[in-house]
Amino acid sequence: MKYGIWALFLLMNHCSSALAQGNMPAELKRYINNISSLGLDTTAMDIVYSKVEKNIYKVQVSLHLKEGVQTGSWQLSVRPAFQPRFHWAPHLTPDSNHVIAQHVFRAPALIVTDASQMLTIIPDLDLMQKGSPVPWYMDMNAAQNLLVVGMGNTKVKEHVLFEKAPGAFFPAGAVQLAFYCIFSDSPKDLRNPWQRTVDFMWRRWGAPLYRQGEPLHHNDMEPYIRQTYQWAFTSWRKPVWQEFEWNGKQVGAPVFIVNVTQSPGYPGAENQREFTSIWNQAWFNSLRSAQGLYRFARRTHRNELKELALKTKELALSFPQRNGIFPSVIATEMEEVTGADGKKYQRSKGWGTKYFGNSNRNPYTWDARAAPYHIADMSFTAYWMLVWYDELEKDKRLLEYARRYADALIRLQDASGFFPAWLKLEDLKPMDHLNQSPETSISVTFLLKLYELTKDRRYRASATKAMQAVMEKIIPTGQWEDFETYWSCSRVGSNDWVGKKIARNNMFKQNNFSIFWTAQALLECYRLTQNKEYLQWGQRTLDELLMFQAVWQPPYMAVRTLGGFGVMNADAEWNDSRQSLFAELIFQYGKLLHRPDYCQRAIAALKASFVMMYTPLNPASMQQWQARWPFFNDRDYGFMMENYGHDGATDAQGLGIGEFTIYDWGNGAAAEAYNRICDHYGADLFRKPF
Repeated sequence: MKYGIWALFLLMNHCSSALAQGNMPAELKRYINNISSLGLDTTAMDIVYSKVEKNIYKVQVSLHLKEGVQTGSWQLSVRPAFQPRFHWAPHLTPDSNHVIAQHVFRAPALIVTDASQMLTIIPDLDLMQKGSPVPWYMDMNAAQNLLVVGMGNTKVKEHVLFEKAPGAFFPAGAVQLAFYCIFSDSPKDLRNPWQRTVDFMWRRWGAPLYRQGEPLHHNDMEPYIRQTYQWAFTSWRKPVWQEFEWNGKQVGAPVFIVNVTQSPGYPGAENQREFTSIWNQAWFNSLRSAQGLYRFARRTHRNELKELALKTKELALSFPQRNGIFPSVIATEMEEVTGADGKKYQRSKGWGTKYFGNSNRNPYTWDARAAPYHIADMSFTAYWMLVWYDELEKDKRLLEYARRYADALIRLQDASGFFPAWLKLEDLKPMDHLNQSPETSISVTFLLKLYELTKDRRYRASATKAMQAVMEKIIPTGQWEDFETYWSCSRVGSNDWVGKKIARNNMFKQNNFSIFWTAQALLECYRLTQNKEYLQWGQRTLDELLMFQAVWQPPYMAVRTLGGFGVMNADAEWNDSRQSLFAELIFQYGKLLHRPDYCQRAIAALKASFVMMYTPLNPASMQQWQARWPFFNDRDYGFMMENYGHDGATDAQGLGIGEFTIYDWGNGAAAEAYNRICDHYGADLFRKPF
């Protein structure tokens, strides 16, 4: 069903003009007040409304340029017919100079709701797939009630926001912008404003690619696993594997990070990117990765690999507890040395100089030795101790260690149910940041796992109280603030945005780590209680998480992207390693809710976890690696950067390819997820059609 008309415009450059609103279908008029065009001189413009399915229309606007035009941009602004209370966009645009560049169009949508209406705007990815002489962008101006789809150049400003840039050239001929409108007044859609969008985008773009085999064109991931362990424990063993004696025992784990200067084929001198260390925290967790190695060794009867995994377990148990509280990092002293070329290089002084500390991704210090204890790091590590105890070995030391921590944790819970974020080294008292945040959710999952193993009702009571706090304060407003939101590489807003919405977008700066933790905790609460309220909130939270997952293959991305995840609404990564952590949870919801699309998304996420690996198994990625690091050879097979396009730019000549591997947040983490899912569901899972 189509509605079309030619409308003539005599526009001055950068002036705005309302499109032919009389043509708009009546059911759309309930949700859209008007659509206006800004930025191009035109003599004729055509707007066509096409009904795609119930409650979904496609809006296509076409114009014809008699000659090429260089201008700032061309954009269409949609003004909702209601005043939204809730807004969602994939990226922040804190002022009128900022836009949402197509670089972060993983699952691009603008969503608004009030008490009785929902409207979603989705750029036409099919039209984008054909290519465009000018990049696309979006914007959401909550203050002026405008949702924007446009075309224009952008530049990276802060890490990572995008600003408008001049110089867009529109060649003579046809120019088109198109978008989909999803609208609803259903109470179900208002409770979960993401579900219709998640469903539509996967059906239209994600599922067809998935059925073609994307993002890997083979279902057997076992070769990636073997290549990971070959890389870590044979060809790159010297820089990766760290082993030393502690209290009379040999302990060890892969190092936190290695870079290309440590490659066997690197022609220059080694220069370490960061301090030599081993981490057991919410990102980089050697205990989690070791479980994948243990599972693989058990399955393949590789006792030498099993011994390495056991050494990592021993190391985790060696982290000293103080009233149940424990550090997350063990590191060596570093020194600067002068090479034969006269340049300065950073090197380790060796494990004889070891010390314990905590993650330096925090609001207080970059010094790991002085960094405070972090509850999320401890709860995540203690949770994996319980998984090891439950599924791999009945080593009672793991259970005892976790229980000592849990007893300390529940004493720190505040009256409303939240756990603090950071504790002072001196007296273990809570510090000043994120003391009522969704970081609490990872402690919920840990405490419920401990309750299952011990039947101590104190842990269940503490966990459900904490979950209620997150459900009431965090989820409805989207206050997804955790340590990574402000105190990792994307520090924009760390001085003045914490705990506050960005007014122009009516959104908090958000990170999807805490969204994942919350969806996981809600599923565990439901599994334990069978209370459907947990499941409803859990699916809502999962769908919000899935808005960070790529549903298409952009023509401007040189690697495969389907199923990969971004990170937050102020950063630029594709195919981030967190997708390996997310995969099983998405699959669990899929099985529970009988949702084949969730199951497909889960497998796509797991496959995407291996896309960035340097290996002949990934020809597109391998070409990019070789463009960036031409000295790479077969000894580097398995090297894998944690993500792609981190700095907000990519090209076909290696731009967007990184320089390092974090085993516990890259190849080792992906291998762990695969081995765990195989143990839980069988390798045949990856050959099912769903």
